Amino acid sequence: MSVRAAVPLRDLAVQALESLRSRSLRTALAAASMAAAVAAVILVATVGATGSEFVLAQIEGVGSNLVYAYYEAGGNVSPADSDYVTLADVEAVRSGLGNRAVAVAGVMSSWDSITVNGLPVQIRLLGSSEEYRAVRNLRLLAGRFLERSDIDSRAKVCLVTPELAGRLFGGASQAIGRSVKAHGLEFLVVGAFSEGVETFGQSEVSENSLLVPYTVLRYFQEIERVDPLYVSVRERADIESAALLVRRTLESRHRPGSLYRVETLSSLLTTARRILRAMSLAMIVVASITLAVSGVFIMNMMLIAVSERTAEIGIRKAVGATRSQIRLQFLAEAVAIAAVGGACGMIMGLAAFRAASAVWPELPIRTPAAWVMLALVAAPGAGAVFGYLPASRASRLDPVDALRHE
Repeated sequence: MSVRAAVPLRDLAVQALESLRSRSLRTALAAASMAAAVAAVILVATVGATGSEFVLAQIEGVGSNLVYAYYEAGGNVSPADSDYVTLADVEAVRSGLGNRAVAVAGVMSSWDSITVNGLPVQIRLLGSSEEYRAVRNLRLLAGRFLERSDIDSRAKVCLVTPELAGRLFGGASQAIGRSVKAHGLEFLVVGAFSEGVETFGQSEVSENSLLVPYTVLRYFQEIERVDPLYVSVRERADIESAALLVRRTLESRHRPGSLYRVETLSSLLTTARRILRAMSLAMIVVASITLAVSGVFIMNMMLIAVSERTAEIGIRKAVGATRSQIRLQFLAEAVAIAAVGGACGMIMGLAAFRAASAVWPELPIRTPAAWVMLALVAAPGAGAVFGYLPASRASRLDPVDALRHE
């Protein structure tokens, strides 16, 4: 029984391949349509995975397990100077969090104008501590960062952004050891820094920023004002409790009714994940449509093949071929076309993103293996689904009518 069953199946496979070979151009076009569809699925999956990782990495790169707070005017009381977050508040938050916090830093800021190539340029002076680097994941491009000794001794040292370093000295490395005059003081440039990720001007760090010890900048402010206060907690699970502690600390140390905005990146990450998930689903639908279009193309090609091979079908039925054998042969042809096209599409998709990785090595390009396997399974599956109608029509042909066809 098993030997007899194996022979017809082998014969059906041979006949299917011979039929496809005799119509090589049409077969190639149908396979190419499936290859394009599978490549589209892989490309969509890769773009979705890469885009999601890139966006989430950009958000998380602003700071590790970050909590930030600032005074927001518009509460139940009229704004007053005493409502602003102060350096004492920063110390109170640091004391309250204890070892749950990796770093706590307040940022003070002011503006000044300096002359560059004979033209006035507005610069933003930021005053903070050595912990500022940790809370904001800042990158040190040259030299060194602020140290505790700089804060304690009120050292007139500074770090500059690469844009400001380029304007003043021609580059980050050339700026080290040079001087910048701001607020009437000469600051020695000890380093150059930048944000870990680009925030496009949405943070306190601008292109022309100068970072100095807060103990120095404090004397150039009429009102002691920290804006914002940053906290980086050790464990992700402590983010919400740390945010609550920061809020309670600020509210308890200032007038009742003063409004303080305390934010975390968790809500932003959750919203971003939700949006990216919706976009991925939309792209999956588009990719599925391309598979369906390719399947319809294969179905139309197989219907034409059934019409052209009516006499052949009649002869095969006359010599003893059953309906199931006729159906299996045409299904095998449709599945073979789709499977070959799917394999080619997989190679095309992976090759495209390997090339993209070489061109843009900074992007976290990743092709989900599950999607590659799904695409490989979906291709022959689509061939079977859309090839069933032509195969069923071929199997139902009356042998007498089929023989009279020509």
